[in-house]
Amino acid sequence: MLATASTLSLSYAAPAAPAGASLRHARPAAAPPLMETKADLEALAKDLNPAVGFWDPLALSDYSFWGTSQEATIGFLREAEIKHGRIAMAGFVGYIVHSNDIRWTFDKVAASVPTGLPAPAVWDAIPDIAKWQIILFVGVMESWRENKVVLEAEGQKHYMSGGKPGYFPSFDLLPHPVPFPLFDPFGISKRATEEKKAKGRLAEINNGPPPIGRLAMIGLFGFLSEATVPGSVPFLKGVVPAYTGEVMAPFTQNIFTAPTAL
Repeated sequence: MLATASTLSLSYAAPAAPAGASLRHARPAAAPPLMETKADLEALAKDLNPAVGFWDPLALSDYSFWGTSQEATIGFLREAEIKHGRIAMAGFVGYIVHSNDIRWTFDKVAASVPTGLPAPAVWDAIPDIAKWQIILFVGVMESWRENKVVLEAEGQKHYMSGGKPGYFPSFDLLPHPVPFPLFDPFGISKRATEEKKAKGRLAEINNGPPPIGRLAMIGLFGFLSEATVPGSVPFLKGVVPAYTGEVMAPFTQNIFTAPTAL
């Protein structure tokens, strides 16, 4: 499944942008949109992992989600895997950071959480308002990435309309300056050759080098598995502290199942 998701993985509407608005991180006009097909996925799968090749046990690449097209669905799945791989990378590092009681000295919320807790218990211990702040921030970032006006201002298309999966627009349309774009904050890709960019896109969703993307998803679940069921991941036995809470709590107790619980 991970193979497909990653195979599927490299490559709303708001008011119109003001005429003549200048972009602080202006980008050249994008090439005409290119909708990837299943044949493209099969070729990409071999580049990612020749030993496994194209593996799509649920036949997701054959579907047409929400009455769109097979190509639009492939764009959605490719974006989804890149996004989940990036989140897993952050989660993998975050798990290690919190398991080792590494805190910013100026972060009073983090300082209020007792030390010596397993990483999932750190999340349980932070105030609900802090959790909602994180969730709200993620929602804002998601809305910005999906906004057609923002994308078109940079010569890009939505990933379900032939746009580049994994692309995150700059914040140039915001009324206040933002120091750097999230997609390429240090401008590294601007100096890279097309060949190097292509290799980087493959490395991000595969397992490296360095180990990222798919491997980060496996690694994060390995941490959670060993913490919840000690000994389930022999390599991590005695390394990852046990967690006695409910890792699936967001799905078993939330504002939909227990509105008064939060």
